[in-house]
Amino acid sequence: MSGAGRFEAHDEQDEPDGDEGETGQEGEEGQEEYDGSRKPDDDMDADNSHDRGGYGGSGDGPGNGPTPGPDPGRSPRIPMPRSSVEDGDRPLPAPEEPPPPAPPLVLEHHVLKALLGAWALAACSAEETLAVEDHLGDCGSCADEALRLREAVGLLQRPESLDLDPGLRTRVLESCLDRRPPRIPVPAWATPYDAETARLDALLQDIGDAEWHRPVRLRWFEADEATSRRTTVAGVIAHLLTVDGLVAIALGLDDPLGEVTAEAPTPTARTEAYWRASHFPPTRSVRVPWREQSHDLVRTVSFTGGGAGRLAVPYGVFELPLHDAMLDRAFECWVHAEDIADAVDYPYGPPSPRHLNRMIDLAARMLPTALAVRRRTGLASPAHGRHLVPAGEPGRTLRLEIEGHGGGEWLIPLDSPAAIGSADHEIAHVALDGVEFCRLAAGHVSPTEAAAGQLGDREAIRDVLFAAASLSRM
Repeated sequence: MSGAGRFEAHDEQDEPDGDEGETGQEGEEGQEEYDGSRKPDDDMDADNSHDRGGYGGSGDGPGNGPTPGPDPGRSPRIPMPRSSVEDGDRPLPAPEEPPPPAPPLVLEHHVLKALLGAWALAACSAEETLAVEDHLGDCGSCADEALRLREAVGLLQRPESLDLDPGLRTRVLESCLDRRPPRIPVPAWATPYDAETARLDALLQDIGDAEWHRPVRLRWFEADEATSRRTTVAGVIAHLLTVDGLVAIALGLDDPLGEVTAEAPTPTARTEAYWRASHFPPTRSVRVPWREQSHDLVRTVSFTGGGAGRLAVPYGVFELPLHDAMLDRAFECWVHAEDIADAVDYPYGPPSPRHLNRMIDLAARMLPTALAVRRRTGLASPAHGRHLVPAGEPGRTLRLEIEGHGGGEWLIPLDSPAAIGSADHEIAHVALDGVEFCRLAAGHVSPTEAAAGQLGDREAIRDVLFAAASLSRM
């Protein structure tokens, strides 16, 4: 097929550079001499009668003849592809010879032994490392020494966690206070509450708006039965706000309930009254009044000084001195913070050992009274051999051993709250982990599953464990 519009398959390698004069037949019909007045790329815009190589497209033009070869005197317009060395007939270049290895170091025994410490720390050069390792295969004493040094280095390079050290805040505050002591210090019995409210507030600032409505189940023991109440994260903060209000009222501060009237001045009644008075479920807006109240409590007890710690704080059916009430509020703040952390999948650790020890001590001091209340209500039957003792006299005693951080030993009088615990009258011994004991006192652990070790009078042990669980409340 010939004529205009014919498609000619050709190899770009044989395509001319657009100069019609290369054919050697200047002036022939259908051809135009290239005089350098336009660039080679202008051929792309030429008339359709010319192809992209500059040849005519008519039936008699050179474009229909044999394809002329390239002019050896001119470089092609499109560079030719480079040929690979493997495709040619030339031999491949010989690979470079690797440099000869350095001769091994020859060191004396005492020098190699002196290098063992640097070798264990990976501080030797490559030649020294090779010399030491060759020597370890022949010298048993150096091999044993190298093994001990490697194990010591492993102890020095413990893996570091990406989580912040829980004691970092305490150390920073202590360092700051050592440099510049406060003019009005916080009483020691109020520092656990200050620390736990700050930790909970940090948790609340990290969660989103939707997580404030996550369901939370509050758990406690009532009449030796596990009890629970469902609420939300915001509902838990509202609960802490209303119960902390009992301390606020005792200090002369505003009651967070305002005009709302509770059926009884108890923590449960106050919480239920606050929840009922809310037109909508509590949201994250409850955090601001709770945090402002916690600041006011710490500030007020600091200004009143240590003498205010004996002020009575009524809880409805019982009362606590202010220094114990602040510990009680710190304990409940930590327990409910763990409830919130479980609901929102947030890592949360126990209090510092010093604060945990104060909380355990408060619960241990409340156990004799709790035992007496249970006996009066018939929940604990009088044990065999029990007898009343005069106030201040030793009686039957249970040794409560708390293991772990913040632990210690407490002698719990069993016969009367006014009696004194005595090692000479010990009839039972119970061992628990510190955090586990606190969770038992919070009603989060069953008394039958709490004790890690029991020895002695089983009935006395049971009474003490159930008395610890009876300390819990909503």
